[in-house]
Amino acid sequence: MKQRYYSLDVFRGATVALMILVNNPGSWEHIFAPLDHAPWEGCTPTDLVFPFFLFAVGNAMAFVMPRLREGGNKTFFKKVIKRTLLIFFIGLFLNWSPFLMWSQNKIVFKPWEWTGDDGLLHGIRTLGVLQRIALCYFFASLIAYYFKQKTVIYICILILLLYWGLCHFLGTPGDPYSLSGYFGTAIDKTILGDIHMYHGEGVVFDPEGLMSTLPAIVQVLIGFLVGNFILKKGKTYEMVSTLFAWGVGLACLGYLWGLEFPIAKKIWTSSYVAYTSGLALLTLSVFIFLLEFKNAKGAWSKFFDVFGKNPLFIFVLSGFLPRLLGIVRIPHVGENGVSDFITPFGWFYEHVCKNIASDLRIGSEFYALCMILFFWLIVYFMDKKKIYIKV
Repeated sequence: MKQRYYSLDVFRGATVALMILVNNPGSWEHIFAPLDHAPWEGCTPTDLVFPFFLFAVGNAMAFVMPRLREGGNKTFFKKVIKRTLLIFFIGLFLNWSPFLMWSQNKIVFKPWEWTGDDGLLHGIRTLGVLQRIALCYFFASLIAYYFKQKTVIYICILILLLYWGLCHFLGTPGDPYSLSGYFGTAIDKTILGDIHMYHGEGVVFDPEGLMSTLPAIVQVLIGFLVGNFILKKGKTYEMVSTLFAWGVGLACLGYLWGLEFPIAKKIWTSSYVAYTSGLALLTLSVFIFLLEFKNAKGAWSKFFDVFGKNPLFIFVLSGFLPRLLGIVRIPHVGENGVSDFITPFGWFYEHVCKNIASDLRIGSEFYALCMILFFWLIVYFMDKKKIYIKV
């Protein structure tokens, strides 16, 4: 059991490390292509981070579900509802943090909604990565708890086919899978409101929207099914070879499905679920083979292992700290000679990382690597002190 958990810790930790890497470039304008999301259709290594984490959530769920079933409905709902609400509101806290902002050269409290210096109405984004994890965890837990494994498989297939149908028939005719044609945006606008949605695409659109959360639930359930299979088969070559074969099959299925229903992370298409789940299976099976069969543990696995032991904490910290330091203003003169302000992290990039190479992408990614090392030192210290923050 501990050995299998170690493989999961390393898998989850590697996912968190990659998440920090892609979320913290020195400059969003200077990024190597594999470390940026696909503009819409397609899948880069960066687009694997979130689905891999959801897969790991489901994988871990398989190991705790027997204990929840033994405790009965009261224990199950107490644990699941508490964890769901905590993760969701931590995500909302992260979106709202640090609860202060600059307005007319003064630091003021950041309200739920406000009129900015640009005269436009702004608001705190309701959804996000942690909120999606919370919702997927909740609904996947209910399905895993109440239905037998064979039925769970049928439910996964049904959800993916249903979502395909919704996208095709409710989307804009002739262009249902595009940014402008996606059906879920209208639902998000109605329920969440424009000002509480993501605006990073140049238009109001939420990549963690309500409708695209539906197929993401399947990502957790696939991880759950894999975890059950590992528990059932134990540490055998049959187990790891079967996982590898399933991974190849799912990845191929997702790729072929993508020819009709494009692989697109931002609307979490069914083909994207199948494709990324297949790649997650392949990756996990390799980790199991290396760590459990070949005992290839070393500095590389220990590096990721400590991330995997405090994944939620370090993910939140890696998002909160830059936001907190964002209210600190350091005078700065830009390349165009205009005086402005930058944050402490921004100063580090401008005066240290940016100057190490003429290719600005190198300095930008060096900054991201520094962020990984910085946050790794925190979780390494926590691991040494046996401090593990769980939700």
